[in-house]
Amino acid sequence: RVQLVESGGGAVQSGGSLMLSCTAAGFYFSRYCMTWFRQAPGQERGGVAGIDSRGHTIYTDSVQGRFTISQDNAKNTRYLQMNSLKPEDTATYYCAASSTQWVTRPLVQDEYIYWGRGTQVTVSS
Repeated sequence: RVQLVESGGGAVQSGGSLMLSCTAAGFYFSRYCMTWFRQAPGQERGGVAGIDSRGHTIYTDSVQGRFTISQDNAKNTRYLQMNSLKPEDTATYYCAASSTQWVTRPLVQDEYIYWGRGTQVTVSS
């Protein structure tokens, strides 16, 4: 059974930093694509940062230069380092993984079949 577990969420002030982790069980991240999504109340879930099996990364425009996705294959874990956080970054953050080595739309949730339960990030002004 595949399980993805996020951790590292919390409450910070604007300009602060957080690092989210997503650890997989029953699944090898290194072979597939993985993306961080987020969903704020009343909004659709959207892709934030993704990484494929070759280590190539992609970011949505609003987090480019502030967020960094990384991997530790030995720990079967993916990370999202979030710096210079803004109130508009407040959301529940989810990690998601595909069942293929690459996807055509890495920031689109339909490409992913495995999902974590999410971790809350709250940024106050």
